[in-house]
Amino acid sequence: MKLTLFDLDHTLLPIDSDYAWGAFTGTIGWTDPQAFKRRNDEFYEQYKAGTLDVREFVRFSTDAVRRQGAINSVAAHARFMSAVVQPAIKSEALSLVRAHQQAGDTVVIVTATNEFVTRPIAEAFGVTELIAVELERDTSVGGTGWITGEISGVPSFREGKVVRVEQWLSARQLGWADVESTFYTDSINDVPLLEKVTHPVATNPDERLRAIAVQRGWRILDLFSTY
Repeated sequence: MKLTLFDLDHTLLPIDSDYAWGAFTGTIGWTDPQAFKRRNDEFYEQYKAGTLDVREFVRFSTDAVRRQGAINSVAAHARFMSAVVQPAIKSEALSLVRAHQQAGDTVVIVTATNEFVTRPIAEAFGVTELIAVELERDTSVGGTGWITGEISGVPSFREGKVVRVEQWLSARQLGWADVESTFYTDSINDVPLLEKVTHPVATNPDERLRAIAVQRGWRILDLFSTY
């Protein structure tokens, strides 16, 4: 099998979808815009530095969705897709995904952003296979059935991306030796997965990942400018 893995934010999208969704909740009155932006910026800097506590961030980033409930949240996300995400989807990224699909590759988006934010985005790229941070649901007797703010299973972040891809492969009775794998990503956080695949591609990389890619002889793809 030829397996092509894509990170999402700043790789296929020139924006960070998690950050953008948080900002959007402020514009629609779900959060205090200034207070939310200040905390969101702190988390984003931690992410770029590779020091993010992903569980703490998910509690913060899903709080408004948890409080608003499923109906309001799904409706708001549709507005977010129309206003923010669709205008940010570039033809270069769509063409790259399509090229791998047309070549017969199995294409998977592997992202550290949660499934609520990213499932519709993956669908907009025509990708059905998504490995994202899975959110715990309240399945208790009489519970809401909605998200709790906690993560379910292993978060697809840093080394967790390797674990989650290995779980995905195992569910199909496959291992790394059974696939020719390619991974596109911009992020220093994704070095563990870049080191596992057959063909690592530093895509729109920041300065630190670009330096590592040059040192290790990894392919560098400047698909579009994000930094």
